[in-house]
Amino acid sequence: MALEHAILVSLRERAASGSELTRRFDKSFGYFWSATHQQIYRTLARMEADGWIASVVVPQQGKPDTKVYDVADRGAEVLAAWLVEPTPATPLRSDLGVKLRGASFAGDRDAVLDVVRGQLADHHARLDLYRQMCKQQFPEPELLRGADLDRYLVLRGGIRFEEGWIGWLTEYVTAHEMASSSSPLPQKDA
Repeated sequence: MALEHAILVSLRERAASGSELTRRFDKSFGYFWSATHQQIYRTLARMEADGWIASVVVPQQGKPDTKVYDVADRGAEVLAAWLVEPTPATPLRSDLGVKLRGASFAGDRDAVLDVVRGQLADHHARLDLYRQMCKQQFPEPELLRGADLDRYLVLRGGIRFEEGWIGWLTEYVTAHEMASSSSPLPQKDA
């Protein structure tokens, strides 16, 4: 996915200034697609030059004027075409996964387990946040339709993703704690 597509989706939901878009991005898309504010502003300029979005200058009281962006017809066409393209399978890319695979070479298993425990705490915090967002934003999910149902289901995907990480990292820590506390298995006679 290109950043352009995430911006188009966000602007289709609601027109926004660049600063509002970056704040919204941090609170929604930023959980599964990261971009710096500079990247967003550069991409907005390119998208406007390509005719995907249009802007209007809005005067503000006591502040500089701001540009509010919205999706142009060309951008709506591009987004609609992209949304129905087959999505290639996304391979898992995880620095942590590689570290855990090579953990035996670290020399200090406890230090590696501390890294895992830190990650586990981060995933618990994110899971708690997602569950809180779900409860606040979608108190009656059975009534949702259309874009609201889509947003809810993406949030549910985030919850399931975090639950998966927590399960895996908990298993990793527990297995190593059990392995370090148990005595070696008796050797069989040859």
